[in-house]
Amino acid sequence: MSKFAFAVLAVALSLVSCTGRGDRTVVASRSGITLDSDVYNGGGTDQTDAIQAILDKAEDWGRLHFIMDGAALVSRPLRVHSNTTIECPDRSCGFYLADSSNCSVITNAHQSLDNLLDRNITLIGGVYNNNFPAQVHDRATVDFFSSWVFGMEFYGVEHLTMKGVTIADQRTFALTMANWKFVDIEDLHVDRRRGKDNQNQDGLHFFGPGRFLTLKNIYGNSGDDFIAIAPDEVDHKSSISDVLIDGVMLDDADQGIRLLCCGEGRLDRVTVRNVTGTYKSFGFIITPWFASVPGGGHYGDIVFENINLSSLTPNYDYSGPFLFKIGGNVENLVLKNVHIGRCETPHRPFIIGGRYNSDNQDFEGHPTRIRNLVIDGLLLDGENYPYDVIDVRGADIELLKINDAVITAGGKSLVKVSDSTIGTLLLDDVWAPKLDRLTVAPPGAISRTLNR
Repeated sequence: MSKFAFAVLAVALSLVSCTGRGDRTVVASRSGITLDSDVYNGGGTDQTDAIQAILDKAEDWGRLHFIMDGAALVSRPLRVHSNTTIECPDRSCGFYLADSSNCSVITNAHQSLDNLLDRNITLIGGVYNNNFPAQVHDRATVDFFSSWVFGMEFYGVEHLTMKGVTIADQRTFALTMANWKFVDIEDLHVDRRRGKDNQNQDGLHFFGPGRFLTLKNIYGNSGDDFIAIAPDEVDHKSSISDVLIDGVMLDDADQGIRLLCCGEGRLDRVTVRNVTGTYKSFGFIITPWFASVPGGGHYGDIVFENINLSSLTPNYDYSGPFLFKIGGNVENLVLKNVHIGRCETPHRPFIIGGRYNSDNQDFEGHPTRIRNLVIDGLLLDGENYPYDVIDVRGADIELLKINDAVITAGGKSLVKVSDSTIGTLLLDDVWAPKLDRLTVAPPGAISRTLNR
């Protein structure tokens, strides 16, 4: 055996056996990786090539468990193959992106918007720092997925799991995914320590096609959307279904959760529950947003449950602040147990219809058609609101049901209708002693009102 071949064999054996178990587990500190960086302060020597060499072993070995027991500086996206687990023992471990790298920290090895080419990828613990101030916002390319500088990117993956991960100082979106199936993310921190307005420093963005997404205990801060589920925003045809978002804690995020469906795609069977914390401008945006794509999108069954947010002073002025804004073609939308407390600046509680992306009163090209909208459990106990609680503008609603509502704050009306039609307005167990009136609507706008 030549000296070169012997050296290669020795390295391979050392990688396999560096934990002493021979189980395809590699520990960074025992494999020649220099761990001289800091996950929040950077520094150190570039370890991209050495780390990538270890990650590439997954293709040869069939699987890999890489334990990153320290912090390393990287300058290119770490490409993760199928059947790979990257585990960081705690949040002092992970990866810091070098200045002017202008790329994501990590991605899957075989990106595809058409096929699911990478499977069984798991990230456990640690910090993935995109180093916001030292990266450009976007590069001069025509492809959206290769132009903006995202924190993490996964395209064409099946069975992706993240637990206890922190994505820090994202340059634009913290995590971007498209073409995925079976995604489970839990206890994830979006840690935007450095940033400024109008930089697209969103949190988690999921584009279609996709099915079976679970997000649990997601917390932190974002500039713009904290979580966005947008099946056809990019290609105007993909769909997303079977989504559970359970446990979201906003830490002064610009915006909360956006559901964006604007073209031929469909967003269906989505449940969002247990959302708390503080936001600045917009809480929940359920609209197609883009009027340039005609039709109003396709929303199926959507449920929001247990919402308790406090609004701060807004930082956007192109649209008035709000908790919920709803537009487009919606089959069934249920808003259950919504608590609106005291706010630094009063926000409109519910805007239904109108322009998708501003307060402009020209509704042309922004259709809203809703079959069933149910608000079941509403507590509005802040100061007096200079608004109508539910402002229906430029919308057609077959059934609007408001059940178990307690509104102790003063305001104009419970439901205001303008340039809209409501087939049936059903009020059941509504207490609003300080409102000027329950409904404000032109003659014939509400076909039938039932007050029980």
